[in-house]
Amino acid sequence: MGFLQANDRSHFPDPVYRETVLRPLFDGARHHHADALRRIDRAHLVMLVETGILDAAQGAAIAGALLAMEREIDPAGLAYGGDVEDYFFHMEGELKARTGADTGGRLHTARSRNDIDHTFLKLGLMPRIDGLLAACRQLLAALIEVATRDRDVLIVAYTHGQPAQPTTHGHYLAAMIEVLIRDMERIEAARGIVDLCPMGAAAITTSGFPISRERVAELLGFAAPLQNSYSCIAATDYLSSVYSALSLLFLHLGRPVQDFQFWSSFEVGQLYLPNGFVQISSIMPQKRNPVPFEHLRHLSGQVVGRSRAVVDVMHNTPFTDMTDSEAETHEMGYQAFDVAHRVLDLLTATIRAGRIDPEKVAVNLSRSCATITELADWLVRSEQLSFRLGHEIAADVARAVVAMAGDLPTDGYAAFTAAFERHVGRAPKAGAAEFARMVSPEHFVAIRDRLGGPAPAALDAALASYRTALAGFEARAAGIADRQAVAADELERRIQDIAKGG
Repeated sequence: MGFLQANDRSHFPDPVYRETVLRPLFDGARHHHADALRRIDRAHLVMLVETGILDAAQGAAIAGALLAMEREIDPAGLAYGGDVEDYFFHMEGELKARTGADTGGRLHTARSRNDIDHTFLKLGLMPRIDGLLAACRQLLAALIEVATRDRDVLIVAYTHGQPAQPTTHGHYLAAMIEVLIRDMERIEAARGIVDLCPMGAAAITTSGFPISRERVAELLGFAAPLQNSYSCIAATDYLSSVYSALSLLFLHLGRPVQDFQFWSSFEVGQLYLPNGFVQISSIMPQKRNPVPFEHLRHLSGQVVGRSRAVVDVMHNTPFTDMTDSEAETHEMGYQAFDVAHRVLDLLTATIRAGRIDPEKVAVNLSRSCATITELADWLVRSEQLSFRLGHEIAADVARAVVAMAGDLPTDGYAAFTAAFERHVGRAPKAGAAEFARMVSPEHFVAIRDRLGGPAPAALDAALASYRTALAGFEARAAGIADRQAVAADELERRIQDIAKGG
């Protein structure tokens, strides 16, 4: 024993350590993880009895005490007294007080704080992921519903902040849908990593006792045990995967929110948000402020920021069991989930409530000559010109129509014939009526019927695939819920049997 150790008269815990570390950890555990620890104690006890590591009498004493503690102790009402390290030791002390130290201490056979911690953290994370995916399914359903409703509703599509081409609101929302589906698949994949049970890894290397890791995983509702025991306590990719996927989801959702705010501006005005979502200026009574889009934008940014913070906390941490990836980091991440639900609920509501203003769309399509690309395409098909020559003629027409503040279908034919004759040296075949039909926004959309296009047949096929994807998400969620319900019933039945000596 060294000089310093021999002369150390301090006692654990130091008051500052107690207040800055132990008390917050205790409060976080009783608030967030008490139920998960209760389930772990139950499942581990059932396994110890079923494998013969504990006998029936020992199992009955511990089970009876655990059930009594569940009835009699409300974690929310506990206060940290500073006499134990944390919530786990507080509950273990309560168990020993009820059963005797020898009997109560046997529950910890073949397990460690290491595998317990990562297991209850995963148990705390899974329902949050499931709740998030449920909210995503509601958003996905709303997007499919409105995309179907607005399959034929024209909008102006913008690139680089400028009007580009006509498409439909349904086609735009379909693009959102596809990104959302991919984001949900990423979250499901991350959940699959969470759904592997660390129990039985003990400190690092499992145990010399004849434990059944599979049985504990089954009773806790996990899909399976996580195989490598070192991975169980060191590989926190379950955490980084979840929050990376979460940050991507809300980064992606924030982009169309930007569009919606732009669309709802006075100058563009193609998206109308009902009065129930609009705040009026306190001094300018004419001013309708579609503030949900501002809240959606900044709250989405908060989810991204909080999620990235969780991942960043683990940057360059050792590949071993470390507190960096444990309770307080998870609690910081839970805030991201809380804000995420606000975004998903509000976005779902605004998607359903918003309406495209056809008059504003018609004006903006007319003023911008947004169908002019089809003129170039049509010249290739009908006049056998090269696309580059067709593009040059179309550009001349667009400049002329914009200069006269005209409307391409009704005012552009004279400019078209002049440009055509100047470039080609002859008159075009089409008359004014055919020209007007060909450069109309309705024709522009209808002819774009290839895979992924906005024409009705192409969009209907896409919407059918999105409905199939939604049904798949719902079926997988139901399967997980069923498995967890069966596990909960089995765990309740077995703990009651063991308490009775069975």
